[in-house]
Amino acid sequence: MMSGWTMGTEAWLLIGAWALVMVLAVWLLVREPRHERHDDPGAILRARFARGEISEEEFRRANEALASGPPPSTGTRHYVEHAHPGQEARHD
Repeated sequence: MMSGWTMGTEAWLLIGAWALVMVLAVWLLVREPRHERHDDPGAILRARFARGEISEEEFRRANEALASGPPPSTGTRHYVEHAHPGQEARHD
C-alpha cells in the first residue's frame, strides 16, 4: 500500500526543472554584460577620452562635430575609376 506522503520520480523532475529555471533567471538578472555596445559615437568618444587616448581639445572638437550632425557625404560612396587611354574617368 502506498502512502500519500511520498513523491514519485515525476515530482522530483518537476522540482528540479523549476529549480533550474529559477537559477537561470537569477543568473541572467545579476550577470554583468560582457560586450558593450559600440553603436553610440558619443559613448565611444567619452570612453576614448576617459582612457586618455585623445586630448581634451580633440574631445571637444569631435564632440562639436557629432553635435552638428553627420557630414554631408555620409552614406554615399565616392570613387574614381582609372580611365583607359581615350576614355574619361567616371566620378560617382
